[in-house]
Amino acid sequence: MTEISAWRTRDIPSQNGRHILITGATGGLGYETAMALAGAGADVLLTGRNASKGAAALAHICQQHPQARVQFEHLDLASLNSVRDFAHAQHEAGKPIDVLINNAGVMMPPKRTMTVDGFELQLGTNYLGHYALTALLLPLLRGGNRPRVVSLASVAHRRARIHFDDLQAQRRYHAWRVYGQSKLALLLFALELQRHSARGNWGIASMAAHPGYASTDLFHNAAGTDSWLKRMTSLVQPWVGQSAAAGALPTLYAASAADAVGGAYYGPDGWQELKGNVQIARVARYARDKAVAARLWQVSAELTGVTWPTP
Repeated sequence: MTEISAWRTRDIPSQNGRHILITGATGGLGYETAMALAGAGADVLLTGRNASKGAAALAHICQQHPQARVQFEHLDLASLNSVRDFAHAQHEAGKPIDVLINNAGVMMPPKRTMTVDGFELQLGTNYLGHYALTALLLPLLRGGNRPRVVSLASVAHRRARIHFDDLQAQRRYHAWRVYGQSKLALLLFALELQRHSARGNWGIASMAAHPGYASTDLFHNAAGTDSWLKRMTSLVQPWVGQSAAAGALPTLYAASAADAVGGAYYGPDGWQELKGNVQIARVARYARDKAVAARLWQVSAELTGVTWPTP
């Protein structure tokens, strides 16, 4: 059995017969995740907002893995109507989902921006869209074979808080703080989903992962091309960061490894968890607060209008 710290894509067990859905899979971490899982034999459904990027991603994956079973479908996590339409189409298709990877995200727009539903963009895309999507796909997940839900958090969650009195950052918008809140929310959700699954006997293993400091367009495009973050990223990334392929390893471990367990959080083992081999990552104490998680779950249900079975 491979030690977790030595785990690589070559250690992904056969995914033949497994249906895997990945949000935001046309580039960066999602693309690398899709590439590796398709190479392991999975039936992979890539989603994203841009059809041309989706077509390019499919072409590249099939070039690397000619026998790959991959598809692309449009999904905009910043629109609840898009989420509902997508979920409805999946139910119409009737195919159980074995793994759902909540990967899509936006990072640090310099000015406060809203989704079509009136949510702050980062909270709406990174968290509320995934919250609604997971709930709407729950019957298909429960019908899956050893189903898993993997949600992408971030080291940014450690200094974040859920500002229930200003959840949409209407009074005060600070890009990094709001980004951290959205990723903290997704981590709280992953842990709360595991508790709901256990109480309700849903049979779903919910876990979280983070990539450390991975070189993706999410970082490079954050806060504008002339921002201080853009300049800092160019300077420090070669020293403290890692490639998108390396950053995808914790997600791949959570999605496929036999030893991955519900309620766990995986990330790199290097300094400040910015890069390195896969390990059990550190969950900040606030993110382990069950009362906060339960309150966030209820608030999210009210905001999205999405209901869950009562465990």
